[in-house]
Amino acid sequence: METKDTQSFYVGTYTDGASEGIYKYALHSDGSISPIGLAVKSENPSFLAMSADRDFLIAINEVKNKDDVGSVESYLISNDTLKLLKRRSSGGAHPCFVAVNASGDVLTANYTGGNVGFLQLGPEGQLSELLDVQQHEGQGTTERQTAPHAHSAWFNPVDGGIIAVDLGTNELWFSTLDAESKKLIPAAEQKLAMGPGDGPRHLTFHPNGKWIYVVNELSSSVTRLDRNADGIYSMGPSASTLPAGYTEPNTCADIRISSDGQFVYASNRGHNSIAVFKVNEDGSLKLLGNKGCGGEGPRNFALSPDENYILVANQHTNNIVTLKRNMTTGLLKYVSQIEAPTPVCIIF
Repeated sequence: METKDTQSFYVGTYTDGASEGIYKYALHSDGSISPIGLAVKSENPSFLAMSADRDFLIAINEVKNKDDVGSVESYLISNDTLKLLKRRSSGGAHPCFVAVNASGDVLTANYTGGNVGFLQLGPEGQLSELLDVQQHEGQGTTERQTAPHAHSAWFNPVDGGIIAVDLGTNELWFSTLDAESKKLIPAAEQKLAMGPGDGPRHLTFHPNGKWIYVVNELSSSVTRLDRNADGIYSMGPSASTLPAGYTEPNTCADIRISSDGQFVYASNRGHNSIAVFKVNEDGSLKLLGNKGCGGEGPRNFALSPDENYILVANQHTNNIVTLKRNMTTGLLKYVSQIEAPTPVCIIF
C-alpha cells in the first residue's frame, strides 16, 4: 500500500524462467525496495503502461500465437493485485511496447510483425477489438535490419500525433489518429530516416516541445530531433552513450529525461551502465559520465515520481537496482538492489 514514505511500482517480466507475470514492489524514501508480491500471472508481460486516471494497467504479451500475433491486456488495479478485464490481439507478432493516452487510445508496437496496432480503452477498462494496423515496410543496413521491427510507438505531447520507432527500417514513422474512422493516417511527411545502422528504439520528449531525443540501440547513441514551425522533424546531432575508448559489444535499450529538461539518461547493455547527459542550451548533449547499473542487461529503467531515484531493471542478473539522482548535477550514486525475476519494464 502507498504511504507518504513509499511509492509503489509494477515490474513487467519475461516468464521463460522463474517469473510468473507482473510483480509489485515498494520504493521507500531511503531508496530501498521491498517486494509486495505477484500482482497477476501473465505470459511475457514485457512492457506496461498506466491509464491516465491510474485505475488500469495495460500490458502486452510478447508472444507469437498460431495466428502469428501477440496480445495486449487490460487490468483493473485492485489494491496489490491486478484483475484481468480484457485480452485482445496486438495486431502482430511479439509486441514489445504499449502506450495509452488520456483519451484511452492504445498503441502497440509489434517487433516481429513490424507494425503498430491501435485499440481503445473504455472507461471501465475494457479494451476494444483491434481497430487498425499500420504495417511498416523497408529495411536498414545491418543484419538486425533485414525487415521492419517496430520497437515503440508514442503520443506526441506537442501536437497529439503518433511517432512509431522502427529499428528494422531505421526510421521514425509519423501519423495521426482519425477519430471518426478510428484509423492511423500517415502524416504528409510520413518517415524520417535515422543515421545508417542506428537502429532507433525508444525516444523521449523535451518539455520545451522543440526537441526529441532518440536512443539508438545498434549505434549506442542518442540523436536529437528538431521540430520546425510546420511541425516537421529533422535530424540533429548525435552523442555516444559510451565512454571514449570503449570498443566491446553494446546495445542501448531505454531513454528518459528529467522533468526540468536538464538531464537525459540512457541504458547500455554490454557496458552495463546508465549514460548521464547534460542538455546544453542549444539542445545538444554532453556526456557527463556512465554509472554502473549494478547488474547485466539494463533493459528498462524509470525515474521515481519525485525524480530522486532511478530504478534499473537488469534483465540478465535478475535484479532491480536503485540509483540516487543528484537533482543539481544529474549524477547517479548506487543505493541498493533487490532480486527480481527477469525484470524488463518498470512503471510507477
